Amino acid sequence: MARSQTEDADNSNPSWFTPKRLLVMFCLINMLNYVDRGVIASNGVNGSLGTCTETGVCTAGTGIQGDFNLNYFQDGILSSAFMVGLLVASPIFASFAKSYNPFRLIGVGLSVWTFATAGCGASFDFWSISIFRMLVGVGEASFISLAAPFIDDNAPVAQKTAWLSVFYMCIPTGIALGYVYGGVVGGNFNWRYAFFGEAILMLPFAVLGFVMKPLQLKGFAFAEQKKASTSVEIIGSEIEGTEVADIEVASSERGYLDGDELDRCTSKKSSLSKGSLEILNQLSKFWKDIKVLLFDKVYLTNVLGYIAYNFVIGAYSYWGPKAGYEIYHMSNADLLFGGVTIVCGIFGTLAGGYILDYIGSTISNAFKLLSGATFLGAIFCFSAFCSKNLYGFIFLFSIGELLVFATQGPVNYVCLHSVKPSMRPLSMAMSTVSIHIFGDVPSSPLVGIVQDYLNNWRVTALILTSILFIAAGIWFVGKFIYSTIAVL
Repeated sequence: MARSQTEDADNSNPSWFTPKRLLVMFCLINMLNYVDRGVIASNGVNGSLGTCTETGVCTAGTGIQGDFNLNYFQDGILSSAFMVGLLVASPIFASFAKSYNPFRLIGVGLSVWTFATAGCGASFDFWSISIFRMLVGVGEASFISLAAPFIDDNAPVAQKTAWLSVFYMCIPTGIALGYVYGGVVGGNFNWRYAFFGEAILMLPFAVLGFVMKPLQLKGFAFAEQKKASTSVEIIGSEIEGTEVADIEVASSERGYLDGDELDRCTSKKSSLSKGSLEILNQLSKFWKDIKVLLFDKVYLTNVLGYIAYNFVIGAYSYWGPKAGYEIYHMSNADLLFGGVTIVCGIFGTLAGGYILDYIGSTISNAFKLLSGATFLGAIFCFSAFCSKNLYGFIFLFSIGELLVFATQGPVNYVCLHSVKPSMRPLSMAMSTVSIHIFGDVPSSPLVGIVQDYLNNWRVTALILTSILFIAAGIWFVGKFIYSTIAVL
């Protein structure tokens, strides 16, 4: 996987990729990633266990649940199993980006993703498909960590946030397409073909990751690679010298160095330089980078606001239709919430990026937009759940979601530009890990606990929505933290 420094330098200006081609390619890949999320969700909803009547007439089950005879707990695990691979592998790929060409790492990740989705289609029981779902997350991790820095590097200076917004717009679009695609394919053919289709569509992009001349990220220049290589050699020589010295001290006590000790001395030099030293060096650099992020007040404030924001959005996506059905007696609550989220997700995400570019793409302006849009969005969403009328709820909630989704471009802009260029892949990876571990993963069960206690969906929804005010407050503080640091 590793490439020579000269080869990396020669490949820094590939001939085929233009900025717009890169954006289109990454948008298609991102959409496929989220089509897969929609497919697994669709199979979870549309699948059913087999049933038998008292007279002995049995009906076969449908979908993944029916074929593998899954209970609802197992079925639910499949929808989130990919998260395990994503959370574990994201920091690893981000760390490897300092030693290996990031574009090639995306190729590796997409290859794993292609293999894993095909494996989902070929799985034979609950455990096999669970493992493949985890591998899907591993494959997605490289792309999630590295795609945004590539887009930021290649976007026109005056349109950086707009390009990021176009990229993140593919999230709601992909999930919606995946839900429809999974339902149509599963209903007319078999759920396995939906996964095989994903693998076929992703395969050309995985191949391109290896056969095209790779792009180079800012902060990973030839000089830095050379410096890193030199530091590894210095550390290696020091450790090797210590090991060899120990052997020589032992031998000096006897007055000679026997053949076994000579072989051990030689083998230690070889093994340490090729294996252990590289691992130790990677772990050391990774830990140092993590400490830099943890002490970066601007980055940390941005991620804390993003966690609070994602806590609400994650619970909305899971419990929104249920709350709407119970409060307003909607007969098609899932379609209504899905439709509002898709439309508002697309237009809100694009609007947020273009507005930030219009007023000036700076971290200070990004925090202003994040806090302002989230605060206003929280007001409209809170008012929506206070409304007694269904149409009033739809109108207010739609405006609220438009404002809330306008944060996608700015929040990722801050993640990229609050750290030095060489830290951007890790900053994106740790942001992704944090918003899932502390945000949308625990939010759904916690909201369920609140609802069990209150037994009132309107009050539960209002309590959940109030957390958006906390997110707005955190981002508001972020502006002053950045201003203070900028002055210093």
